[in-house]
Amino acid sequence: MAEEIKNTAAEEDYEPDLITLEDEDGQECTFEVIDATDYEGVHYLALVPYVENEEDVQDDAQLILMRVGKDDQGEFLDIVEDDEELYQVSKIFEKRLAEYFNIEQ
Repeated sequence: MAEEIKNTAAEEDYEPDLITLEDEDGQECTFEVIDATDYEGVHYLALVPYVENEEDVQDDAQLILMRVGKDDQGEFLDIVEDDEELYQVSKIFEKRLAEYFNIEQ
């Protein structure tokens, strides 16, 4: 019983980790960071489009993988263009997220 109360309280305290990115057309899009991992010394984020209401969540939402880069001005996000790198990183996230999401292969 106490465990149920703890889980409910944890859900109420949940604050999504949001990132707003600008697309090629200059439109801002908000994403939720659902996971992060390191692969071969590089940090990666798994993002999904953010929705405020659970009812609006799409079952077929696209998972977006971003590489975290660094330069003299700080950190920045970059798309993963290399097919082999994308494949390896996506496999890592697939294993990590399979418990929580229905991931199609």
